[in-house]
Amino acid sequence: MGTSSDISELDPVYQGSGLRVGIVMSRFNKDICEGLLSACEIELDRLGVARNDVLLVAVPGALEHPLALQKMAQSGKFDALIAIGAVVRGDTYHFEVVSNESSRGILDVQLETGVPIANAILTVDTEEQAHARMAEKGRDAARVAIEMANLLKRL
Repeated sequence: MGTSSDISELDPVYQGSGLRVGIVMSRFNKDICEGLLSACEIELDRLGVARNDVLLVAVPGALEHPLALQKMAQSGKFDALIAIGAVVRGDTYHFEVVSNESSRGILDVQLETGVPIANAILTVDTEEQAHARMAEKGRDAARVAIEMANLLKRL
């Protein structure tokens, strides 16, 4: 058994030039989603992803994300996908159902298709929490998508 210095490691690569990215965004909680999208687009730009290499698709809400993402992943047109949305807790159990099933569906699409999906669907108790998180979460989604697309090309 060698020492840790003998282990080769693939460092994260945040170079987006030439990568094709699909974004699926909810229309539900639109102001939060647009904040997430704005931060995401700025970061994709900063990472070198060309505007004409990005396709934005709108869906009604978080439960519709997995199907749209699946179709995009199966198309072979995208190196990475990003899910943008917001689920704000209400007074019923519906919050848990939407949050859990949406996340599970997105994970299933990733594993089934091999196309990385950055999940930027916020699940929060209040709109204020969403507004406080949307810029950072939007930026993170762009970075995750680019890092994972580059990693998968190297494995």
